[in-house]
Amino acid sequence: MDIKTQDEILKRRTFAIISHPDAGKTTITEKLLYFGGAIRDAGTVKGKKSGKFATSDWMEIEKQRGISVTSSVMQFDFNDCRINILDTPGHQDFSEDTYRTLMAVDSAVMIVDAAKGIEAQTLKLFKVCRMRGIPIFTFINKLDRQGKEPLELMEELEEVLGIQSYAMNWPIGMGKEFLGIYDRYNNRIEQFRTEEEERFLPLDEDGELAVDHSMKQTSYYTQAMEDIMLLNEAGNDFDKEKVLAGDLTPVFFGSALTNFGVQTFLETYLQFAPTPQPRHTNNEEEVNPLNEEFSGFIFKIQANMNPAHRDRIAFVRIVSGKFERGMTITLARTGKTFKVTQSTQFLADDRETVETAVAGDIIGLYDVGNYQIGDTVVGGKKAFQYEALPQFTPELFVKVTAKNVLKSKHFHKGILQLVQEGAIQYYKTLHTEEVILGAVGQLQFEVFEHRMKNEYNVEVRMEPIGSKVARWIENEEDVKESMTGPRSMLVKDRYDNYVFLFENEFATRWFQDKYEHIKLYNLL
Repeated sequence: MDIKTQDEILKRRTFAIISHPDAGKTTITEKLLYFGGAIRDAGTVKGKKSGKFATSDWMEIEKQRGISVTSSVMQFDFNDCRINILDTPGHQDFSEDTYRTLMAVDSAVMIVDAAKGIEAQTLKLFKVCRMRGIPIFTFINKLDRQGKEPLELMEELEEVLGIQSYAMNWPIGMGKEFLGIYDRYNNRIEQFRTEEEERFLPLDEDGELAVDHSMKQTSYYTQAMEDIMLLNEAGNDFDKEKVLAGDLTPVFFGSALTNFGVQTFLETYLQFAPTPQPRHTNNEEEVNPLNEEFSGFIFKIQANMNPAHRDRIAFVRIVSGKFERGMTITLARTGKTFKVTQSTQFLADDRETVETAVAGDIIGLYDVGNYQIGDTVVGGKKAFQYEALPQFTPELFVKVTAKNVLKSKHFHKGILQLVQEGAIQYYKTLHTEEVILGAVGQLQFEVFEHRMKNEYNVEVRMEPIGSKVARWIENEEDVKESMTGPRSMLVKDRYDNYVFLFENEFATRWFQDKYEHIKLYNLL
C-alpha cells in the first residue's frame, strides 16, 4: 500500500454518539459539524417554530417528534483528521439499529445529562461497547442547568457502569452560577459566556489561577479547587492504554446547547481516539486496515433517503484498503461480482458522489436488492466473511394488511424494502401467508405505518397480536404442524425458516417439556 493511502487511513476517526433520549446527542452532533465547517448554522433541535431541524434528522417523522430514529452518517475534517460521526437512534425501540451501528465504529462518545446521570438506554448501549472493547469518551452535558454534583456523577460512572473514569476538566459552578471549566488536561480555565479573547485564563505551577480575576472570590471557584485537589490525590491516573482498551473513560463537562466545552472536547478526543481498528473474519483471522485489498461490511440498509427516486442505500464500513468508484467488488455471501458506479457519502440527507474512500470511512452503495445487513464485500480475489452482526429476537407482533386491496403490489414492495433495513422483522403464516411483523419496540410499528403511507402511498391496518416469545428451530425437519395450538403459532421468517411464536414463557416451557427432541433457540 502506498504511503499516501496509509496516511489517509491513519487520519480517520470513526465514532458513534450514544446516550439516553434527550441527553443532547443530536445537539452535540450539530456543534461538532459546526466546528468542522460542515454546517454554517448550528440550529437547535428545539427550534421547531423557526423551521430549523437538526441537520442529522432527515426523516419526516424525526422532524415532527424531535427524535432520531435512524442512524445518520456525517463526515468532516478537523485538525488534520477526517472524522466520521454516526449519530445513532436515541429511542430505545431502535436499539437494534444502534447495536449494529456500534459494530461499525472504533470508539464511542457517551453523552450523560448532568441532572439525570446514567439512564437505562445509556447503560444498555454502554454494555455493548464494553462487550466489544470499544474505547468510550464521556461528555457530561447541560452544565448550564442545575444538575447532580460532579463528584456524584463521577461516582455513578464507576459504580453503575463499572468503568474507571478520569476527569479531563471540572465544572466551576452549575446552572445560573456556571462560571466555566477547570481544564486539567490543557492547564487552563475556560470561561463560560465571555468574549473570545478572555475565554482562556492561565494557571500557575500550583494549578491556581495565575491572574487576578473576580472568579477567585467566589465559593464556586473554592469548591472546584477543593474537588481538583481531591481528584489529584485520590482519583485515577490518566492512562492512554487503558482508554484504548475501554477500561478508563476520559470525562469532559460542558453544555452542547450553548456550545461550551464542545471544541475543547473535540480537540482532546482527537488526540486519544483510536485510528481504524482491525476486524475479525468468521474464521477468526484478523484483517488489518492497512491491507492492500479493499474489504468492508454492510451494517445498515436505508430505503427512500431520496423520496424522489425511491432509492435504497447500503451503508458500508470500509475495514481495509481503498475504495475507488468503478471498481469491481465481490459479495462474499453469493459470490456475485458488481461494478460499483454509484457510491455516495453523507451529511444526513445531503449526499455527494464519492470517488475514493479508505479504511475507517462509511460509504453508501446504491442497492437494487442484492445486499443484506451483515454482508461482506471484498475487492480482491479472496472472498471471506466478517463476523456476524447481532440480530435481535422481536418481542411485539402485529398482523398487517393493506386497507386498499388494489394497493397490494405497493404494500408488498414497501414491506420488503423496509424489512431489509432491519428495524422490523417479517413473518408469514404457513397456508394463508398473512403478514406478521415483529419488532423490539412499539415506535418501530408507528414509524413503519408512517413510512408506508408517506413513501409508498399505502395505508395499512395493523392488528396487534401482543407480545410473543419467538423461537427458531435447529432441527426443522422434525417439526410437525400438529405441534401448534392456541398457545403456539408456527410461522416462517423472511428466509423461509420455521419460527414458533409462543404465548408466553410458560407456553414455551410446556412445549419444550412435551417435545424434548425439538431444539429451540433465540436470537440475541
